[in-house]
Amino acid sequence: MFAKFKSFFSGPQLPAESGTTTVAPAPAPAPAPAPAPAPAPAPVKEEKPADKENEAKNEDKPQAVTTTPAPAPAAAAAPAPGSAPAPTAAPANPDQAGPEGQEEAPPPPIIINKYADEQLRSVAKRMHERLELYKEKVVDQYASSPEITPPVTPLLQKDEYARVIEERARQAEEQRIKKEEADKKKKEEQEKKKKEAEQKKKEEEEKRLEEEKKVKVPLKTRIIAAGWALVDFVLKPIEDRMDPILGATIDPFTDRRYIAWLSLVTVAFNYNAWFITARLCFPYHTEASIPYWFVMDVLADLVYAADSILFQPRKQFVKGGDIIKDRKMTKKHYRESERFLVDMVSVFPLDLLYLKFGFNSAFRANRILKLDTFFEFSDRLESILAKAYIWRVIRTIGYLLFMLHLNACFYYVASDYQGIGKTKWVYSGQGSAYLRCYYFAVRSLINIGGLNEPHTVFEITFQMTNFFIGVFVFSSLIGQMRDVIGAATAGQTYFRSSMDNTVAYMVTNHIPHMVQNRVRTWYTYTWDAQGMLDESELLDKMPLVMRTAIAVDINLATFQKIALFQGCDQQMLVDMLLRLKSIIYLPGDFVVKKGDIGKEMYIIKSGAVQVVGGPDNSIVFVTLKAGCVFGEISLLQSSKDGGNRRTANVKAYGFANLFVLEKKDLFDILVHYPESQKVLARKGRKLMKAKGPAAAKVEEEKKKGLALFGPKPPTPKFLRAFGGPFNKKFIEKLKSSS
Repeated sequence: MFAKFKSFFSGPQLPAESGTTTVAPAPAPAPAPAPAPAPAPAPVKEEKPADKENEAKNEDKPQAVTTTPAPAPAAAAAPAPGSAPAPTAAPANPDQAGPEGQEEAPPPPIIINKYADEQLRSVAKRMHERLELYKEKVVDQYASSPEITPPVTPLLQKDEYARVIEERARQAEEQRIKKEEADKKKKEEQEKKKKEAEQKKKEEEEKRLEEEKKVKVPLKTRIIAAGWALVDFVLKPIEDRMDPILGATIDPFTDRRYIAWLSLVTVAFNYNAWFITARLCFPYHTEASIPYWFVMDVLADLVYAADSILFQPRKQFVKGGDIIKDRKMTKKHYRESERFLVDMVSVFPLDLLYLKFGFNSAFRANRILKLDTFFEFSDRLESILAKAYIWRVIRTIGYLLFMLHLNACFYYVASDYQGIGKTKWVYSGQGSAYLRCYYFAVRSLINIGGLNEPHTVFEITFQMTNFFIGVFVFSSLIGQMRDVIGAATAGQTYFRSSMDNTVAYMVTNHIPHMVQNRVRTWYTYTWDAQGMLDESELLDKMPLVMRTAIAVDINLATFQKIALFQGCDQQMLVDMLLRLKSIIYLPGDFVVKKGDIGKEMYIIKSGAVQVVGGPDNSIVFVTLKAGCVFGEISLLQSSKDGGNRRTANVKAYGFANLFVLEKKDLFDILVHYPESQKVLARKGRKLMKAKGPAAAKVEEEKKKGLALFGPKPPTPKFLRAFGGPFNKKFIEKLKSSS
């Protein structure tokens, strides 16, 4: 092949001609015995046109002077018979070929032009690319297709097929027997380990009991333990019946059943707190009403007792960072706590004193000590409410009403002490006693004024105390109410402040009214849609575990539907979810424009976008709705050949909330997941081949082809303009030489 290239590019070799160049004139000849006759002058041939390279080569050689040889002398003696012949004169040009029989001239040098060198280099490069392609297919069997091609089913005869089926059945039976034996062995090992664990636990329990027997326990402790053992024995049937309903233990923070029970205990507590004080001060204990009060008191006491027996001993607690769920441990923890003492005091039956002193609600004052249950219920309720400030406002109003209730009770006691109806300041005894006294408390404690003037020292002292207490109590409650309402409207205040500052900035810089209206629309819709302007501000305050859980619940299902990320590591998808950014587009906003550099991919969270085109973007090619993805190819294309430019215009059809993933974030994540990086590279090539520009497709086809010689590059315009006649002569010379 290289010999053909040599003969093709070196051109025809012209034969050497002895008569073309004459010998230079010699000095005056000396007389010789027998001078040779002068040869006839050979005719000078006309030189043929040669190519540029031969001309350049001939220009480097010295030019021989063409002259007519001098005539020989007229007479000369004949040479002697034995004399040697005269030596032949050396040619004037030593590079010129001599007569036949002398040394041959050296071969001409091999000449390879620039075009041939480029072709050889291109052949070598393509052979190297083909080798790399085959090597990649050998190393990565998924390089050409995402799935393995199933093997071809062999063609078997009937007897051979029957033997194959029997062999398969025999192998399946052997595998089944082996699996059953392994499962049986594993089950026996598990039972053996279980028996050993039970035996070990039993031995440890016996050892602990022996150690407890050796240790001297105080008599008081033994009496208390014996008493609780008796209580547990009596209550065991009730606890066993409640176990299917409540479970062995209760999580006090997340169990809604416990919160519902706390609400019932809170109702019982409020009944005791309001009605015990009212019955203690006002004359509500009549013969007709005592049975009703007795029934209500018994129901409230039953609620208190059930809380102390069934619910509080089941509450889980944290010890050393571990959540204790053992019934014995939770029961012991409750009985050793201060709350247990308070609960026991609050349910202690002082009501039995009714038998000696008569029916008096003062003996039920210990029921108000169960105040911790109310605060626990308040905390648990706030944790599950979406708008906790509503309960805070209700609770603050309840505090105010209860303070007025206590003041009304004190006013009635003071009126009874002074004598009802004796002065204008005290209660007159007309109408409902509780409503009249409550009205006085409202006007007095809130400092409304307009009350009758006190006359006695007791009345003046009571009224002054009322005013002072009212100032502090009412001001503190008003301040608390202000804090609650301020916390509830903090987000709205921030939104208004941000919007007002932005509008003031636009007015100062003379921004067009159309732009100002769009900015206001964006602020309003963003706040109405998500209740905040930037979700990242809220999520950044959470720990990574919480942010991950929220991101997985919201976006993981959508991410798993993306064809580009199917088959990737799940943890990589979780890391990508944490890099998503939420952006809201107004109707008519362009998400991407044709020709822009693509550095992001978009996931539609809500709303819709349209792919448009045409002279004025009036043609709608497709409408993408919630859950769709676009722009994913831009994450994998490089910008060296302009492959990552947007190929279409995408604009929001209405209000669209999109998640954005940037290319930089994706590459930062892929560093830690090399296997997923290979999967993305493989799928990216397929997507770019299917959706990418035509130039990328052609280039890919070139790389996959097996041709060694690529297309010939076009001839430069300068050579086409001025080298036409020369090329024709050169082709004619090649034809004549062949």
